[in-house]
Amino acid sequence: MKRIGVLFGMENSFPGALVERINAKSVDGIRAEFVHTGAVHLDRPPRYAVIVDRISHRIPFYRAFLKQAALGGAIVINDPFWASADDKFFNCALAAKLGVAVPPTVILPHKEHPPDTTERSMRNLQFPLDWDDVFAYVGENGFLKPVDGGGWRDVHHVRSREEFFRAYDESRDLCMMYQKAVEFTDYFRCYVVGQKKVRVMAYDPRRPHAERYVQEVPKGAAAKRLLKRIEQDALTLCRALGYDLNTVEFAVEDGVPYAIDFMNPVPDADLHMVGAAHFEWLVEQVAQLAIAKARRAPRRPGLHGAAGLGPSAPGGKVNKDTEPKKPAKAETPKQPPAEKKPSTIEAEVENAAAADEPMGSIAAAVPGSNQAAQNPMRTGKHPGAEAQEIRNHPDTTAGTEAKREGEEPAPE
Repeated sequence: MKRIGVLFGMENSFPGALVERINAKSVDGIRAEFVHTGAVHLDRPPRYAVIVDRISHRIPFYRAFLKQAALGGAIVINDPFWASADDKFFNCALAAKLGVAVPPTVILPHKEHPPDTTERSMRNLQFPLDWDDVFAYVGENGFLKPVDGGGWRDVHHVRSREEFFRAYDESRDLCMMYQKAVEFTDYFRCYVVGQKKVRVMAYDPRRPHAERYVQEVPKGAAAKRLLKRIEQDALTLCRALGYDLNTVEFAVEDGVPYAIDFMNPVPDADLHMVGAAHFEWLVEQVAQLAIAKARRAPRRPGLHGAAGLGPSAPGGKVNKDTEPKKPAKAETPKQPPAEKKPSTIEAEVENAAAADEPMGSIAAAVPGSNQAAQNPMRTGKHPGAEAQEIRNHPDTTAGTEAKREGEEPAPE
């Protein structure tokens, strides 16, 4: 019996509906249940063929449990290795590489020193920061938000330099990014499941949470072309990032859909929040995806996180200038030496190639992107000279740690 486990926290409607839907299909040899685990043994094989993860971004124990399960051959939705490494600024950089429209965006160093660091840890940072260059690129109407945040925590809409610096001064030791505000006429949020199915939903982030999904999708020839582009861009992003379950948000200005947020590996799925029609679609599509993956399980044990991420990733564009050239074939000697058995590592590489499983690296997605960092401090002396003093940032009231988008939903 292959088990599909659902790992969740406080949310109520989606986990139970998903388990019921999978079991109602009565697929031979496949059964869904809520994950149940205690202490995880290092060498014990995973109990589940597939795990749908709805909570590990909040609980490190669960994240470690999922990585061990994936290492043992379980298929996790979404990949816990890549979900641990992803961030919003990288998402924007990757989107630009893929030809998806994104607003001008910069990443900014921490306002205060991160824990266990001092001014001596910052000696590689440029100082003072060229704020005129920042505002010339992004503008003075934008959003300041954590690079690894979610749930609208520590997000500020600023409309002047004064508002920007006031918000930046309150960012504590968070790593922030500043993005140009899009004056949108339409806004859409898309469920993307299995890197194949897309549901485009009209959405208004300015409304209270319970009222954001009530709008109707526009109709007409122009709207049809726009929605088609949104659907394709959403697929392009999720295929490149490797997410099997995600939401992608687009803000439309002058007919151009700008990708605003697409790092939501645990997207909203509350029945009362998204509405019955969207909820029903999501439950059915995730049920079909989990069953399809269970049929193919177990996956060949090993590391799979972000293996497909790169210039040749599905949905991405191949950069011929950076594409490695195939080595020339060596001439076969007339009297070859005795056959040598491949080492374990060589055998793994050959098996991966035969299974069409790409073995790449995250860095492959952004060739030539080694750029200098900059210092956030607006006043003080250059940190590069050890003998010179540097202004320490005053401590502020500690706030909640920025969380990854796709936060655990509140109790219903």
